Amino acid sequence: MSDAVSFEPTDWLDREDEVLAPYAMRTRQSRGRRHPEDQHPFRTLYQRDRDRIVHSTAFRRLMHKTQVLVTETNDHHRTRLTHTLEVAQISRTIARRLGLNEDLTEAIALSHDLGHPPFGHAGESALHECMAEHGGFEHNLHALRIVEVLEYRYAEFPGLNLSWEVLEAMALHSKRRDAPEIIEFVGVGQPLLEAQVADAADSLAYDAHDIDDALSVGLIAPDDLREVELWRRVLDAVKRRHVTLAPLHFQPTMVRYLIDWLVRDLLDHTLQRLRRDRIGSIADVRGASSPLAQPSPEMRTLKAGLEEFLKRRVYNHHRVQRMAVKGGRIVRQLFDEFCRSSRLMPERYARRVGTGKPERTVCDYVAGMTDRYAQDEFLRLFQPYTIV
Repeated sequence: MSDAVSFEPTDWLDREDEVLAPYAMRTRQSRGRRHPEDQHPFRTLYQRDRDRIVHSTAFRRLMHKTQVLVTETNDHHRTRLTHTLEVAQISRTIARRLGLNEDLTEAIALSHDLGHPPFGHAGESALHECMAEHGGFEHNLHALRIVEVLEYRYAEFPGLNLSWEVLEAMALHSKRRDAPEIIEFVGVGQPLLEAQVADAADSLAYDAHDIDDALSVGLIAPDDLREVELWRRVLDAVKRRHVTLAPLHFQPTMVRYLIDWLVRDLLDHTLQRLRRDRIGSIADVRGASSPLAQPSPEMRTLKAGLEEFLKRRVYNHHRVQRMAVKGGRIVRQLFDEFCRSSRLMPERYARRVGTGKPERTVCDYVAGMTDRYAQDEFLRLFQPYTIV
């Protein structure tokens, strides 16, 4: 029987010092967790964060939450989960090229949409209206609430007890910088580069896959995209590489080239900024005048043109709007009904209401629903022939 290979907890930490860029976040520099825990024998802090997010209930629910099209549209378009996985993959690729902490980047990417309610932005707008007199609703703030309070996998502490750096990235992604939930995270300067990369990857991922999904379900046709300069440039590049291209391969090839071009531009411009501004530490990242992980000015203009087309021709398409209006109506009616009678909620939520105001607990319950579960709850409450 051979001797087991010795592996010390510091081995990964030493490896980070060897391979990471000076402006990357190292585990040794972390502010740790709210509730101290023993060091794991072979996983770093950020590896454990990533794993905790993947094993959380909120992460699994993303499988049946709307990205743009409700989950029943077909079996191939993106959901919140597949979008999140694409963002994590792109983020990790960029992080590796920049010498960043890949585990931290991936954890941030995997957590970035945990707080989304059912029915996408329509569901979020509906919940924000419902909570207007009770602090409002924003998915980034709700994501923080999920990982700090609502998840219940561990007996030792509430939530997932994620590292400070992942919590900070989630907090700084919010546009409500005056919210009480994130006051402790504000004032550090720019987010870590790992967080900036995840944010930039999110933007380019949904630009590309919203086009892909819109084409796949027939909201738009390829010829419609000829008015978009970015698409025309990608088309020229594809034609130079492929003299002939079968119709079956046209769309996936175009989307693949689009993502590749967006990622290359982001990497090139970010590396130029790092060199030009002489970024050599996390303090330099924090003190930068603007985010460092960004597309080039030219690409920002091209992306803006693509996003204007998406808003006009896809997000405002009557089929998408019908789904959105229906989803918002379901969310509002569920919220009102559960506020009127908290006993209609599962015991775990009904018990939390107690004698206090039910709105925040009802919001937690509705926001956690998948599209499918929300529709089922609606039928159970309002369909006369549905008893259970």
